[in-house]
Amino acid sequence: MKLRALLVDDESPARKELRYLLQPFSEIQIVGEAENALEALELINNLEYSVVFLDIDMPGMQGIELAKKLREKGNSPAVIFTTAHEEFAVEAFSVNALDYLLKPINPERLEQSLQKVIAYQASLSTSPLESHSPPTAAPVRPLEVIPVEQRGKTILLRPEEIIYIYTDKDNVFVKTQKESYLARFTLRELESRLSSSLFFRTHRCYLVNIKRMRELIPYFNGIYTVVVDDQERSEVPVSRTQARKLKEILGL
Repeated sequence: MKLRALLVDDESPARKELRYLLQPFSEIQIVGEAENALEALELINNLEYSVVFLDIDMPGMQGIELAKKLREKGNSPAVIFTTAHEEFAVEAFSVNALDYLLKPINPERLEQSLQKVIAYQASLSTSPLESHSPPTAAPVRPLEVIPVEQRGKTILLRPEEIIYIYTDKDNVFVKTQKESYLARFTLRELESRLSSSLFFRTHRCYLVNIKRMRELIPYFNGIYTVVVDDQERSEVPVSRTQARKLKEILGL
């Protein structure tokens, strides 16, 4: 079954370029184009699409606003933003965008996005026996990249780059080898949308990349500290309850 795509961009050359880039992918069938968000919304209300390639900066309704409206719909299509603007990434992923492609679009990145669409559509499919069950909410899409902010810039981090994530007062920060970045997700949201095989909640304020743990130091009353391999060799607390779970994961 082909995945039906809608291209939304106020610039005709941009739509033509994207149509050309999508030609090699036999899984995709482009069945609609729109030059603004209102036109796109009308098309989506009249035909079921698998994926919408959506520009952000358009006259009238912006792409982010359209994505918010689509998120409120049942069985909404996957959204892949296509834009020349890096600064919208945090807001784009806050509306559950499947991906964020910067113009000019790299064909390899486009292929990665399409693989996400295929995987997402597969996760929504049900067997005939399940089709009579009450409808359930669409699954939360896993984060393939995490948008973070530093000095006015939006940076997209891959999960494997992250050593740990922590809260400080009302903010959530993402720590890499050398830097700390401000995140716009809550710690709970990140825990639910990052792979549980890679990240472990050691403490109510910390989420740690298991592969970046280097030492497990015991303290009194069953409490531990994990030393991670960032530049500072940071020590992350492990609560008593989570220490037992962590030891099981590590086979200790």
